[in-house]
Amino acid sequence: MSGKYDDISCKRMEEHVAEKAVAELTQGSRAPSVSLPDQDGKKVTLKDLQGKWVVLYFYPKDNTPGCTMEAVYFSHYKKEFEEQNAVVLGVSPDSIESHCKFIDKHAVTITLLSDVDKTVLQKYGVWEKKKMYGKEYFGVRRSTFLIDDAGKIAWIWKKVKVENHIQEVLEKLKELRGQ
Repeated sequence: MSGKYDDISCKRMEEHVAEKAVAELTQGSRAPSVSLPDQDGKKVTLKDLQGKWVVLYFYPKDNTPGCTMEAVYFSHYKKEFEEQNAVVLGVSPDSIESHCKFIDKHAVTITLLSDVDKTVLQKYGVWEKKKMYGKEYFGVRRSTFLIDDAGKIAWIWKKVKVENHIQEVLEKLKELRGQ
């Protein structure tokens, strides 16, 4: 078999996995497992964070304008999230090395997770087909999942616009925690 057919099979499989994940994730469902390296190479898992609320946000790429603004804003509000017993985790397909440079360049203080294999991106249904200038490609749909202290999805924001998003997440967290 030539590589051409292998590429087609991989793309179809990628589409199938992404579509299946989107259909299954709803508020109240158990959050899919996460086990990814952070910017220091240390494995971070949702299981280890049980008892805390988790703001799991997915973004396309380090050092791009919207992604930088989002990471800086989440960093700015990190203390407020911690006061609500919540941890903020940013996930992108960037490498650990890219995350380190991004953190240093923009003084990011939240944890960034590297999903170069796109396993978690697919589980959460945020790795999807996109179209720009008539060309189709796969990329990350900017999304945020608020996971409660029991590991269930409490709220989902799809197709996030960065402006005011962090405040919305913090307000929803406070509301759901009865604050």
